[in-house]
Amino acid sequence: MSELNDFGGGPDPSGGVLVVTTNDVPGHRVVKVIGEVFGLTVRSRHIGSQIGAGLKSLMGGELKGLTKTLVETRNQAMERLVEQTRARGGNAVLMMRFDVTEAADVGTEVCAYGTAAVIEPVG
Repeated sequence: MSELNDFGGGPDPSGGVLVVTTNDVPGHRVVKVIGEVFGLTVRSRHIGSQIGAGLKSLMGGELKGLTKTLVETRNQAMERLVEQTRARGGNAVLMMRFDVTEAADVGTEVCAYGTAAVIEPVG
Protein backbone atom coordinates (compact mmCIF):
# COMPACT_ATOMS: atom_id res chain seq x y z
CA MET A 1 0.00 0.00 0.00
CA SER A 2 1.36 3.39 -0.94
CA GLU A 3 2.03 6.11 1.59
CA LEU A 4 -0.85 8.10 0.06
CA ASN A 5 -3.25 5.32 1.04
CA ASP A 6 -1.55 4.78 4.40
CA PHE A 7 -1.57 8.42 5.48
CA GLY A 8 -3.79 10.29 3.03
CA GLY A 9 -7.15 8.68 3.54
CA GLY A 10 -7.02 5.79 1.09
CA PRO A 11 -9.73 5.03 -1.45
CA ASP A 12 -12.82 7.19 -1.88
CA PRO A 13 -15.38 5.96 0.69
CA SER A 14 -18.25 8.02 -0.75
CA GLY A 15 -20.14 5.25 -2.55
CA GLY A 16 -22.01 7.71 -4.78
CA VAL A 17 -22.48 10.40 -2.13
CA LEU A 18 -20.66 13.64 -2.84
CA VAL A 19 -19.04 14.98 0.33
CA VAL A 20 -17.85 18.60 0.26
CA THR A 21 -16.73 21.16 2.81
CA THR A 22 -18.43 23.97 0.89
CA ASN A 23 -21.94 25.39 1.27
CA ASP A 24 -22.84 24.55 -2.30
CA VAL A 25 -21.63 22.57 -5.31
CA PRO A 26 -20.84 24.52 -8.48
CA GLY A 27 -23.06 23.40 -11.37
CA HIS A 28 -25.60 21.83 -9.01
CA ARG A 29 -28.62 23.02 -7.11
CA VAL A 30 -29.90 21.80 -3.78
CA VAL A 31 -33.28 20.15 -4.32
CA LYS A 32 -33.84 19.14 -0.70
CA VAL A 33 -32.06 19.70 2.60
CA ILE A 34 -32.43 16.58 4.73
CA GLY A 35 -30.62 17.80 7.83
CA GLU A 36 -27.65 17.05 10.03
CA VAL A 37 -25.86 13.73 9.64
CA PHE A 38 -22.82 12.43 11.44
CA GLY A 39 -20.49 9.47 11.67
CA LEU A 40 -18.87 8.79 15.01
CA THR A 41 -16.19 6.37 16.12
CA VAL A 42 -13.97 6.03 19.17
CA ARG A 43 -10.67 4.19 18.99
CA SER A 44 -8.68 3.03 21.98
CA ARG A 45 -4.94 3.39 21.99
CA HIS A 46 -2.93 0.24 21.31
CA ILE A 47 -0.34 -0.31 24.04
CA GLY A 48 2.37 -1.11 21.48
CA SER A 49 1.77 2.10 19.57
CA GLN A 50 1.77 4.08 22.82
CA ILE A 51 5.18 2.68 23.80
CA GLY A 52 6.53 3.27 20.29
CA ALA A 53 5.12 6.79 20.26
CA GLY A 54 6.67 7.49 23.65
CA LEU A 55 10.10 6.39 22.44
CA LYS A 56 9.73 8.29 19.17
CA SER A 57 8.71 11.47 21.00
CA LEU A 58 12.04 11.41 22.83
CA MET A 59 13.88 11.59 19.49
CA GLY A 60 11.38 13.74 17.59
CA GLY A 61 9.65 13.13 14.28
CA GLU A 62 6.32 11.93 13.00
CA LEU A 63 4.47 9.23 14.92
CA LYS A 64 3.53 7.22 11.81
CA GLY A 65 1.72 4.47 13.69
CA LEU A 66 -0.55 6.98 15.39
CA THR A 67 -1.01 8.91 12.14
CA LYS A 68 -2.11 5.74 10.35
CA THR A 69 -4.54 4.89 13.16
CA LEU A 70 -6.05 8.39 13.01
CA VAL A 71 -6.48 8.14 9.22
CA GLU A 72 -8.23 4.77 9.61
CA THR A 73 -10.46 6.23 12.31
CA ARG A 74 -11.27 9.27 10.17
CA ASN A 75 -12.17 7.00 7.23
CA GLN A 76 -14.50 4.93 9.42
CA ALA A 77 -16.26 8.10 10.61
CA MET A 78 -16.64 9.21 6.96
CA GLU A 79 -18.06 5.81 5.96
CA ARG A 80 -20.67 6.10 8.73
CA LEU A 81 -21.51 9.66 7.65
CA VAL A 82 -22.08 8.47 4.08
CA GLU A 83 -24.14 5.46 5.23
CA GLN A 84 -26.42 7.73 7.26
CA THR A 85 -26.80 10.12 4.32
CA ARG A 86 -27.76 7.31 1.93
CA ALA A 87 -30.18 5.81 4.49
CA ARG A 88 -31.97 9.17 4.73
CA GLY A 89 -32.23 9.51 0.93
CA GLY A 90 -29.40 11.97 0.31
CA ASN A 91 -26.79 12.03 -2.41
CA ALA A 92 -24.58 14.76 -0.93
CA VAL A 93 -23.18 16.06 2.33
CA LEU A 94 -22.58 19.80 2.41
CA MET A 95 -20.35 21.67 4.88
CA MET A 96 -18.67 18.46 6.13
CA ARG A 97 -16.36 18.92 9.11
CA PHE A 98 -14.40 16.77 11.54
CA ASP A 99 -14.27 17.05 15.29
CA VAL A 100 -11.53 15.14 17.12
CA THR A 101 -11.36 14.86 20.91
CA GLU A 102 -9.82 12.72 23.59
CA ALA A 103 -12.27 10.19 25.00
CA ALA A 104 -11.82 9.72 28.76
CA ASP A 105 -8.02 9.38 28.43
CA VAL A 106 -8.38 5.96 26.78
CA GLY A 107 -8.84 6.81 23.13
CA THR A 108 -9.70 9.28 20.43
CA GLU A 109 -13.20 10.22 19.33
CA VAL A 110 -13.62 11.28 15.71
CA CYS A 111 -16.91 12.72 14.47
CA ALA A 112 -17.55 13.59 10.81
CA TYR A 113 -20.62 15.78 10.44
CA GLY A 114 -22.41 17.89 7.87
CA THR A 115 -25.72 18.60 6.18
CA ALA A 116 -27.30 15.82 4.12
CA ALA A 117 -28.97 17.01 0.95
CA VAL A 118 -30.28 15.96 -2.42
CA ILE A 119 -28.55 17.80 -5.25
CA GLU A 120 -28.94 17.71 -9.02
CA PRO A 121 -27.02 19.20 -11.93
CA VAL A 122 -28.26 22.57 -13.19
CA GLY A 123 -29.56 22.60 -16.74
